[in-house]
Formats: sequence, structure tokens, C-alpha cells
Amino acid sequence: MTTNVCDLGGRVVLITGAGQGVGLETARLLAQNGARAVAVNDLVAERAHAAAAEVATAAPGVAVVACPADVSDERAARAMVAEVEARFGRIDVLVNNAGIPPRDALAVGPRTHFLDTASADWEPWIRVNLYGVLYTTHAAVRGMVARRDGRIVTVISEAGRLGEAGLCAYSAAKAGAAAFSRALAKEVGAYDVRVNCVALGITRTPSTEHWFRDGHAAMPQAMRQRYLLPRLGEPRDAAAAILFLASDAAGWITGQTLPVSGGYSVNW
Repeated sequence: MTTNVCDLGGRVVLITGAGQGVGLETARLLAQNGARAVAVNDLVAERAHAAAAEVATAAPGVAVVACPADVSDERAARAMVAEVEARFGRIDVLVNNAGIPPRDALAVGPRTHFLDTASADWEPWIRVNLYGVLYTTHAAVRGMVARRDGRIVTVISEAGRLGEAGLCAYSAAKAGAAAFSRALAKEVGAYDVRVNCVALGITRTPSTEHWFRDGHAAMPQAMRQRYLLPRLGEPRDAAAAILFLASDAAGWITGQTLPVSGGYSVNW
């Protein structure tokens, strides 16, 4: 008889930025591994509802709801958390996945040296990738502390651990989210609330799909060589790590950042 050591045991999960990519795959995987309810957040309402329908189809019997909201708006983030708690009575697992990745730099300022940027270029990355984590976590962790049980997993980037030239503000935001998670883990560990991060390398999402065509032909060779394993990341890679950290299998792990990046940081 096989036992699923990562079964979530009927817990209620909220995943931000789950309308596509890593967030959607995480919602699907957690729903298929013992979650009682999964709340799917996305900035775009249509995407949130479509993702929720997809997750519900993949995991019959699990309550799946769409929660469109802009997590970089404090009121919206708090209202989202309150809505999920009102509907399901609690949030046991929070996955902070929403963020602006480097590919979206075209929308918020080019990838360029810090001295050639202005403060307006930094603000979107800081607002979503750091303040979005702070707002949502602040709203959700209070109930976890009161119940003396909870799991928070925040998706960061290897850029936040190592620093990435041309992405100073992005690196700063992701590093800030990681440091925040370590600090919070020290504050809430006594209440059996675990706080961890996963740090991703280049992973297939709608914003990186152009690098995955024709066997990664569009990826510069020098960049491909930075990865020890002979492929780039897939959403399932990140989702599996998030499931592990959200489950009792990681019951004695907190304040940590797990690299899910094909050995990128080792080859730095």
C-alpha cells in the first residue's frame, strides 16, 4: 500500500497569481493531493475563473473558487483573504505566487543597468513582488497563529538569492520577500506556523514561452549553460516543491529557501 506523504489532509489553500503558469499548476496539484478547498487568485478576473474551472475539473469533489484581486492593493488583498475565510472558515495554506517576472519588464521598464533606470521603473516590481506578499501574508497569518497551525510558501527567484545584473529592482523585491519570510518564520514558529520560499530559475510560463520553442533554441547558449540539468524548468517542478513545503512531509522545515532551478545557483 502506497502512502502519499504530501497529502494535505483536507486543508484550505489560497494561491495568488494562480490564473496561469506555476500558480495554476500548483492549484491543480494541491487540489489533487488532499486539499479540501482551493481559492484561485489572479489579477485578471476572467483568468481566475477559467483557472478555477480547470482545477475543479482536475480534482472532482474539491471546492474551488475564483478570487480575482490585485494583491498589490492592500484593501483588495485583505478583502480577498476575508472572503476565503468567510467561505471556508479558515486558510491553512497560503502560497504567495503572484508577481511580475522579468519577461514583463517590457511593460514596466527595460532590463537595463540600475544607473539607467528611474524610481518609476522600480515601483511595479516592488509593489507586486514584495508588498503583495506583505499584504496577503499579514491578512492570512493572524488566523494561522490563532489556530496554531499554518503553512506559508512564497515563490521567489534565484535573482533574489544571487542578484541578477540588469534586474536590480526585481532582485531586490524577491530578496526582500525571502528575508521577510525568514523573519516571519522566527516570529510565528512557536505557533506551529511554517514559512518558507521556493526560488525558481527560468520556468515555462506564458511570459517565458518564447524561450521554450524549438528545444530552447531561442535561449542564448550562455544562459542555458548556467543550468546543470539539461533542461529549463516546468511549472510542475515548482508545484511539486510547493506541495512538499505545504504538507506534513516538511513538518520540521521553516525559514528556508528551496532552490528549484536545475542547479543554477551551484553553477553561478
